[in-house]
Amino acid sequence: MSIPGLGQAAHAATYLTPSIASSVAIHDLQANSEWRFEVAIGRSIEAKVISGTAELFGTELALNHTYTFRGTKAAIFTWHGCQLEITGTCEEYTAEETPMVSYVNTHFALEKLRDDASGGRGECPKVLVVGPTNAGKTSLVKLLTAYAIRVGRQPMVINADSREGLLSLPGSLTAVPFASVMDVEQGWGSSPTSGPSPVPVKLPLCYYYGLPSPEDNTKLYKPVLTRMALAATSRLSDDLDIKNSGMIIDTPGVISQGKGGYDLISHIVSEFSVNIILVLGSERLHSDMLRRFSGYRTTTGDTITLVKLDKSGGCVDRDDEFMLQSREASIKEYFFGDIKRTLSPHTQQISFDDATIYKIREANALLSSLLPGGQEDGESELYEKVEPSLAMLHCILAVMYASPVDNQETIRDASVMGFVYMAEVDEKKRRLKVLAPLNTRVTDRPMVWGSWPEATMSLVG
Repeated sequence: MSIPGLGQAAHAATYLTPSIASSVAIHDLQANSEWRFEVAIGRSIEAKVISGTAELFGTELALNHTYTFRGTKAAIFTWHGCQLEITGTCEEYTAEETPMVSYVNTHFALEKLRDDASGGRGECPKVLVVGPTNAGKTSLVKLLTAYAIRVGRQPMVINADSREGLLSLPGSLTAVPFASVMDVEQGWGSSPTSGPSPVPVKLPLCYYYGLPSPEDNTKLYKPVLTRMALAATSRLSDDLDIKNSGMIIDTPGVISQGKGGYDLISHIVSEFSVNIILVLGSERLHSDMLRRFSGYRTTTGDTITLVKLDKSGGCVDRDDEFMLQSREASIKEYFFGDIKRTLSPHTQQISFDDATIYKIREANALLSSLLPGGQEDGESELYEKVEPSLAMLHCILAVMYASPVDNQETIRDASVMGFVYMAEVDEKKRRLKVLAPLNTRVTDRPMVWGSWPEATMSLVG
């Protein structure tokens, strides 16, 4: 799935003329510079390292191998200089000033902690990355993960941002141990599908939130995150290699932009026993984090180390239209595959009476504000059991590893079995037509309907 950030670089950048690359172009990059590019959704370019060495978000690019990039914003960096051959059309420029030195120094500091943990001299690093929206948090997480993999580590990557999926669809929260190289063309790589993959697939542990922002329903977001933290820390305790490598946690930008969000940061710190916070691209946020976590100790008795890092000059604001197209592309890839792997989703006809569907309740900010002392409404249920209707048409529903007779808390805490697409709703015949990536019965499981990702009509038709 597409890389959700543009590469990291700080302060001023030395530009070549911003241009539209045409047909075949050769770029000679000097040491410690990067070539930044933006490929529109639906378009592609090919990139090849002809000489020298280069990397994309920490993953080294093979010499004379052609890489294809589609609908993405990224950057190819070189430590020692390289020559690139680019085929295709994209917006691009070269930057000679980047924060890569501070990023790689952060990696070396984490490696020191991992060595200490392996020798029984301390705890493994549990890193939380915070910062405003479009500050490059996901790109930094990807880079630190790639560097850890290159030295033989197996870090656990946590995605707490439901707006964008990590090896899953948007709306989900995931925890993934990374033990093999990442696929630079697909961003994080791929999760299991019915087709072959040149890069080993990753096995994400997936939970469903179904709303775009943690603040839309903190009553649901917090326990889902707590359940994922329990599963992730349990995996760490069972696997020594992952335990010594630690965790890297990505967060949504919205929680770094207000006091309500700071409470969610505190919740993440507490649940995952975070001992390092990387603050990206915000002096004020760094100051607020210092005040909030000065003297704070984790459940293991560790103090929290705060590190301020510069935002890359290559980070760009991704407009709503680009993000919508990215979500639609990831959904289409989930059901139908991509150019390299074509998948054929299974169609199932389901009676209204056989479907168990719960709709996520969105928190009502007005009603919450009327409660005394800012208390939350503890009476309302998390989900509303609903009968299928035309409002579900073209929506994505999560199929949960639970039973239709389970209570709402059990369904909330269950991991995601997969997703289905509501292709048709016939209210007269009381039948549904759904698309599923695998031929498995979905009537034996409860399905949860959220508002995120939003309905997409471009998937079929």
